Amino acid sequence: MSALAPYVGKAVVVITSDGRLFTGILQGYDQTTNIILESAKERVITPDAPTEVLDLGLYLLRGESVALCGLVDDEIDSQIEWDKVRGLRLGETKKLGR
Repeated sequence: MSALAPYVGKAVVVITSDGRLFTGILQGYDQTTNIILESAKERVITPDAPTEVLDLGLYLLRGESVALCGLVDDEIDSQIEWDKVRGLRLGETKKLGR
């Protein structure tokens, strides 16, 4: 059983290896961690402007770009004033080679 199985049908947050942040309802995934999000949104957080939220609808994220996937705590998320959030862009993640 995949670690993502309990998340199907629930709100998740996904951070990609290039630092992008997505939220949506996890509809499916496969063995390479390709992820299908329903009602997907991308939150674009910058240092100088309000957080921009892009509505994407049904969205597929390639597994090779997924760095993190976790459940959204709806209570906490609803209390955050996203239009006031500012921050530097996340750096890219790096694969550790052996």
